[in-house]
Amino acid sequence: MAGRPSRRVARRSNRSLYHPATGSGFASPTGAMSGTPRRRGAAATGLVGLAALMTCAFLASACGPQRQSDAGASAGPSSGASSGGLTVKPPEGRGLKPVVLPDVSQMNEPARGQLQARYKTLQSKVSDSRTSPGDLGAAYGDLGKMLQAATFFDAAESSYLNAQTLAPTDRRWPYYLGHLYKVKGPLDKSVASFEQALGMQPNDVATLVWLGDAYLAQGRADVAAPIFGKALTLEPRSAAARFGAGRAALALKDYTKAVRDLGDALALDPKATSIHYPLAMAYRGKGDLGRAEAHLGQRGDVDTRPNDPLMRELDDLLESAEAYNVRGGRALEIGNWPLAAEYFRKGLELSPNDPSLRHRLGTALFQMGDARGAEEQFVQVTRTSPEFTRAHFSLGVLLEAGRRHADAMDQFSTALKYDPGFVEARVQLAAALARSGRPEDALVQYQQVLDREPAHRDATFGYSMTLVRLRRYQEARDRLVDGMKAHPDQPLFSHALARLLAAAPDDRVRDGRRAMKLADELLKQQQSIELAETVAMALAELGQYKQAVDVQRDVMTAAERAGLREVVQHMTENLRLYERAQPCRTPFARDEMP
Repeated sequence: MAGRPSRRVARRSNRSLYHPATGSGFASPTGAMSGTPRRRGAAATGLVGLAALMTCAFLASACGPQRQSDAGASAGPSSGASSGGLTVKPPEGRGLKPVVLPDVSQMNEPARGQLQARYKTLQSKVSDSRTSPGDLGAAYGDLGKMLQAATFFDAAESSYLNAQTLAPTDRRWPYYLGHLYKVKGPLDKSVASFEQALGMQPNDVATLVWLGDAYLAQGRADVAAPIFGKALTLEPRSAAARFGAGRAALALKDYTKAVRDLGDALALDPKATSIHYPLAMAYRGKGDLGRAEAHLGQRGDVDTRPNDPLMRELDDLLESAEAYNVRGGRALEIGNWPLAAEYFRKGLELSPNDPSLRHRLGTALFQMGDARGAEEQFVQVTRTSPEFTRAHFSLGVLLEAGRRHADAMDQFSTALKYDPGFVEARVQLAAALARSGRPEDALVQYQQVLDREPAHRDATFGYSMTLVRLRRYQEARDRLVDGMKAHPDQPLFSHALARLLAAAPDDRVRDGRRAMKLADELLKQQQSIELAETVAMALAELGQYKQAVDVQRDVMTAAERAGLREVVQHMTENLRLYERAQPCRTPFARDEMP
């Protein structure tokens, strides 16, 4: 690196050292919301980490299958006639099926009233001989939608089949049947229904994606691949279509294409953690075991979905706790925190003891800046549903952000008592132990994670930085090097290594030229205050003190302009060293450590 870095280095960003969006640094392993500038310091780091974890890592609960207790359909997803059930007898001579309604007495009042209203409308249409086939078909279809939303699939199926018979050109009915059979089975009927819907609207991307998924479920990747290809031609930035194309390529053992498509899908929808597993398998197929392990460690169950107005209409139909949970989850996904909170509150009015709704209300409140309100919601969940581990986890992160280490560790430990495999909770427990002066215990917790997931990013990084706390610099260096190899797309490892090489107190570890080389590579990817500090450290280690002074002054000016007065003191100490022609021997400030 010739000369000092541009002043832009110190002025463009005030991101913390660890930022998952770029992987460029090394503060709290909880991370931060992408694009959120934050001040360096334990409180700021932990709070933003809470936002990321609660809204990303656990968003899956809103997008998963409906639970019977919340939807109000206590009779079960395939219930037929129950005690007190009603039957809609069809008009004779049209080849229609009777619709047997389930017992709805256990549904909450708004949803029960909605379903009864649809039933009465249909009964009125059936009784009126003047009702046209189109109007009667619409009435059957509307009842079917309500039944499907309530997960009464058998009755919904009969309703849709009647609607399809009466209105054969209305693509909604085979489309909804495709989704119904996807859940209820058989899969062949799901495929046939989606094919029928696609025949009526050949360029509908959502139908193409769902049909491709159904083909993949049948093991027909060769048929699915061109379907996803057509969807991408129509909508190149569809993460769901790209995800399907990648899975089809993986099934066909075209690992290069699979890596490309699945990687693109993840870039388009980073919250879709379900992409990580097939991407890991694609890397494994290519022989890249390091990247395969890295993605395995990030796998989850949050899916990416196509833009689907018809299914969104179905999701918004029912006035039930689960329906409000789903709507609130969608609002969280797009960052509309007030709307999300409104939906969760409406859900809680119907189901006050629902732990998922209350936990997610706490998440939305935190995102709105109401940390106290968030804590109240989390505490209530831990009292009423102590087995709901996510509430213990979120409360723990919130407490840790307030430096209440002992209370936070209690919450993480409780989460692990109920779910020993809760990896994120164990990582957070390890970090809290390290910050509270128990680094040896922290290493034990990190190692348990690494025994389970050897390439887990945060555990690998946390273990390395805990070794720094213990002044075991050579081991820390070696661990960071291994982390770089396992996570080549995560610059936080190379940035931490550059700091260690530039300023470690151990002469056997320092290597100024290598530190500068790493910093130069990082500068090509992004520029930040913390990275500029690293450059200054490396320059000082190389004896280029005048340049180190210039860079450090630029860094301090940028920090002051960004309002980061609390970090200027440490910067001033390093500046004084460089002015006296002395190198830095403190690679990380205390509040930069995870």
